[in-house]
Amino acid sequence: MPIQPDYETASEPKSDRKYFSVAEANRALPYVRRIVEDVRQTYREAVALQERVERPMPGEDADTLQDQYAASIDQLNHFVDELHQVGVELKDYDLGLIDFPALHEGREVCLCWRRGEDTIVAWHETAAGFAGRQDLTLLHPTKL
Repeated sequence: MPIQPDYETASEPKSDRKYFSVAEANRALPYVRRIVEDVRQTYREAVALQERVERPMPGEDADTLQDQYAASIDQLNHFVDELHQVGVELKDYDLGLIDFPALHEGREVCLCWRRGEDTIVAWHETAAGFAGRQDLTLLHPTKL
């Protein structure tokens, strides 16, 4: 059964944006996967540091903790920038949720990948987000 698009929330293609085919997204996954692991680790470190900044242990230097926290946020931003350079969007730091912009039937959709998945297996309308994930097999394969 073909997918019936919700054209009221469909996004028009943008000329300055990279769009991925399923094959291109799958080829990019090894690199994206490594960055996502770095993001998850750095994010967890930043959260732990933030807690220590807010409630330092006796003897901990607040300025040092704040500097470490700022450095971890800078590193996290660097990793997010790397993902943007690839052309993908990080949607969840801890889950490792990534959207690859794609075109389907003349409108923008997202190929959706989550840490732990071997390949791209899902997609969603741009406004639907993770909750609107649908199996990739529902898209007509020659049109994506």
